[in-house]
Amino acid sequence: MPAPLFDLSGKTALVLGGTSGIGYALSLGLAEAGADVIASSRRAAQVAETAARIRALGRSTLESVSDVTDRSSLVALRDQILQAYGKLDILINCAGITRRAPTLTFAEEDWNLILDTNLTGTLRACQVFAESMLARGYGRILNIASLSTFVAFYEVAAYAASKAAVGSLTKSLAVEWSRHGVTVNAIAPGVFRTDLNANLLDSTPRGQEILLRTPIGRFGRTEELVGAAIYLASDAASFVTGEILVVDGGYLASGVNQ
Repeated sequence: MPAPLFDLSGKTALVLGGTSGIGYALSLGLAEAGADVIASSRRAAQVAETAARIRALGRSTLESVSDVTDRSSLVALRDQILQAYGKLDILINCAGITRRAPTLTFAEEDWNLILDTNLTGTLRACQVFAESMLARGYGRILNIASLSTFVAFYEVAAYAASKAAVGSLTKSLAVEWSRHGVTVNAIAPGVFRTDLNANLLDSTPRGQEILLRTPIGRFGRTEELVGAAIYLASDAASFVTGEILVVDGGYLASGVNQ
């Protein structure tokens, strides 16, 4: 059983983009910590699969698809959650996309899609779901930043711009909402192996360079982000707001490693 300060029993949590990768790990991690968790994304099959895993942990959930680029889908999801649970305590914004290409010729439509998903999608979710939190005087919002919130990665300028802005948005919302009981923080993951990036990490010079820059000597496992999320979502972090908690194996601390 988790220590009382980190116990999420009785809390209702929503993880947008919560059915794959980091979001999936956080959905299950919050459920294991005691929360009822709604893991939502655009793909109904993944939503159903994740919901089954949450129920297997003894927690309640809903099976609802959503798209952070579609405000009406977020409003419908909010209404479902409030009807079923009467409240939402925790919001984690994990939905995001990236595309790699030279910035000189990067298509404007791709730029707009990435910014609309990663940045404006985070804002939409915060606006839609924070309203009831502010009315209750309680809420925990966690955004997902990135190493590229702080440093540049080659040929992913749109993603980096969006994640730098997510970091700034997190601080702005913390300044506005924390006095009303809603804390807003972010987690900045380092490089974590998932099904989508395993080949890149293991078989390319880019992956080798990232590994060399990571003092802990390996890539992260998605479950290693769960503790940070539970902390920021729990009463243990009641006086923590506007922070970007980096979980990166020492990447940002790294200078010369050999």
